[in-house]
Amino acid sequence: MNILITAATSAQAHHLKNKFVDDNVLLGDHLELPAFMVSSGDMVRLPNPKSTAYAHEMLTLCLDKDIDAVYLLRDAEATLLLEAEQLFKEYNITLIYEV
Repeated sequence: MNILITAATSAQAHHLKNKFVDDNVLLGDHLELPAFMVSSGDMVRLPNPKSTAYAHEMLTLCLDKDIDAVYLLRDAEATLLLEAEQLFKEYNITLIYEV
């Protein structure tokens, strides 16, 4: 399973990543990430939730990366993406909001 965890700059994201031993986990964040982490492929730069096309930009990223599930760790991301949850379901992408 390919999993995307948002809020890559948070300890919560790294803690959650460690729970997935047999899955391919990608960490992503819309906040500034160290260039070496992005270039190494360990992390990915996510679209900014302030974008008017945020849900579609995230869906495109998920399809490009063959993501099956997205763990949403920030309220702003969750609010916007859960409004578009049906769209993600149509592409068999599960949105999971971790409080």
